[in-house]
Amino acid sequence: MPEYYSSIGEAVGAAMQHNIRLAHRSAAPGSNKPLQVRDLPSASADPYSVRGMISRLHEDASPDEVAGIIEEVNGALVGALPELTDLVASAADWTRARLDFDDPHHHPTFETWTRLAAAYGMLQDVREQLEVAEDGLAAYPAERTDPRHHQMVNVLRSRELLDDVLGAEAAPVPSAAQNVDSDRQRAARASSPRAGTSPSTGSPPATAAPPPAPRSAGRPR
Repeated sequence: MPEYYSSIGEAVGAAMQHNIRLAHRSAAPGSNKPLQVRDLPSASADPYSVRGMISRLHEDASPDEVAGIIEEVNGALVGALPELTDLVASAADWTRARLDFDDPHHHPTFETWTRLAAAYGMLQDVREQLEVAEDGLAAYPAERTDPRHHQMVNVLRSRELLDDVLGAEAAPVPSAAQNVDSDRQRAARASSPRAGTSPSTGSPPATAAPPPAPRSAGRPR
């Protein structure tokens, strides 16, 4: 099931479809085996989960916290995005082991592998774009600018967290967790290969996302 929905109706409909899929996959006809529902902890339960980081990344978050969240997502060891990239790569490798080129005119498995390989390349591009964006986030001011500037760029996030849809209250991150968060951010920045580089400032807002930067073969991850 997706982690967030645009409305309560969408969340309820997705839950019903999820239960139906579980019933067809794991239970034989006439079986009384109960349906299994995935337990999704609330965003406040784990501030370092993807849902927790989304709930922390609000418009009033400090620049250092936003940069730290992006660094958590894109971290080479335990970042959610590198793990997702490896997951897609594993799916492509699984498909690779089932390639069959005996028929010169029919290669559906290769087409599937091609799509997974393309998704893997796109995720690598996303990781590099985030690395560049992370360098500039901490340099921005904490105060919001005049709202007339915001109207020049579209809002990208259009769906709510499941906690928001179901009315769960977002609990603030405890002070101890905040201290741990600061320590992790400082340690990550100190060990980052980009530590010591000065972020660029003064660029005007853009109305569209810049084209993907060319990948360098020797960039550390």
